[in-house]
Amino acid sequence: MTDQPRITPGSFRELGVFNWAFSRLAGKVTGTQPPNIFTTLGRQKGLFRGWLHFSGKLMPGGKLARRESELVILRVAGLRECAYEQSHHVRLGRKAGLTQEQIDHIDEGSSWSGWSDRDRLLLDVATSLVRTQDVDDALWQRMREELTEPECIELLMLVGQYDSLATTLLTLRVQPDE
Repeated sequence: MTDQPRITPGSFRELGVFNWAFSRLAGKVTGTQPPNIFTTLGRQKGLFRGWLHFSGKLMPGGKLARRESELVILRVAGLRECAYEQSHHVRLGRKAGLTQEQIDHIDEGSSWSGWSDRDRLLLDVATSLVRTQDVDDALWQRMREELTEPECIELLMLVGQYDSLATTLLTLRVQPDE
């Protein structure tokens, strides 16, 4: 299997004004070149803008605290072995309040003693959804005891979104940013 991109990042002409400008701005924010995720997915112009809107409603605009969203995203990225997602969200996770020690233990799932009960729940849900595409009744009960209905729905969609994104990034062989 090759690690060369299957679809290369797009140019101004291929991205259009909005997607090109958005990618440039995102690069300034992240301190990189325009992120390959945006310059690759942006080649499908209308879908890209819809995806940005949807993704933005989950993170950073969701009901879950930003730190919690980043915890979940990093767990999904680790389970899916998606280095691109991981590298971006380690930086974002730190900004959102995850400590380096917490980031170092995400791959252990909920077994690390340093997690709060709520963190353990979020990690267990992400793990279950990625591995089985479901949560069992006991885990659902824990969710309902800790989270509001909107938070439950958002958590399920957040995991699904980042699992789907990992599939896309891995399949397209999107390269790390410089």
